[in-house]
Amino acid sequence: MSKTQRFKRVGKLKQPISTTEPEHETRPSLRSKSVTIRAKPKPKLNPFPISDIPIDKLTILPPEFCQIDSLDLAPRLLGKLLRKDDVVLQITEVEAYRPNDSACHGRFGITARTAPVFGAGGHAYVYLCYGLHSMLNVVADKEGVGAAVLIRSCAPICGLETIQQRRGQKTDKPVLLSGPGKVFIASMGLEP
Repeated sequence: MSKTQRFKRVGKLKQPISTTEPEHETRPSLRSKSVTIRAKPKPKLNPFPISDIPIDKLTILPPEFCQIDSLDLAPRLLGKLLRKDDVVLQITEVEAYRPNDSACHGRFGITARTAPVFGAGGHAYVYLCYGLHSMLNVVADKEGVGAAVLIRSCAPICGLETIQQRRGQKTDKPVLLSGPGKVFIASMGLEP
């Protein structure tokens, strides 16, 4: 097999990524048509750190925010906050899946296991990967499409002690939340 035949074709973004200094980095996945989007560090514009914002002042995004194509939703989720109890995480890396992606759970249609990913965009879809790790996804697009955005990595904003306890690690380094299974355990406090 020649080198040009080893990789699958990558899905195209509906909105082209600007060539001027982008806020995020996009890289195609080599195994499927999905696209991974990572936040690039940018200077803080807000003089008050996010961690100083009272938790009760945070607002919930309306479901309509997520009812767009998953490739368009993925960059919009970067920098958004996830909250459960006293834990607040900032999303730093996501991966978008469309129904035609070979790694998307919606590719074979609705089953009892995949029914949640076919719901209207804006709710969580959690599944167990290889019987080991629970993966947190945000369902995208309108009802019946079967698309989602996987939350791959986060940064702790509040509740670091709780996160460390849930993860069983006493560190504040990025390894604490550097994978979708770690994000789920830290945010939800549940293990498979």
